[in-house]
Amino acid sequence: MNSTNILDAKGLACPMPIVRTKKAINALETGEVLEVHVTDKGATVDFPAWANASGHEILEQTDDAGILKILIKKG
Repeated sequence: MNSTNILDAKGLACPMPIVRTKKAINALETGEVLEVHVTDKGATVDFPAWANASGHEILEQTDDAGILKILIKKG
């Protein structure tokens, strides 16, 4: 799945990737998808927990040479 909404949060440490993701996803319409690029290893646990608590859905998580790409569908 591709997204036209991409947030570059590479190089940021927790909690900044989540903070920036929350701000970016708030600007989207329900059902739209945000693609987030992060390098913080904690994101593999943090993002699913945040999405679940916030009513969003993680569609996909992939690791591309140390860059975690997360697709989040706004709930």
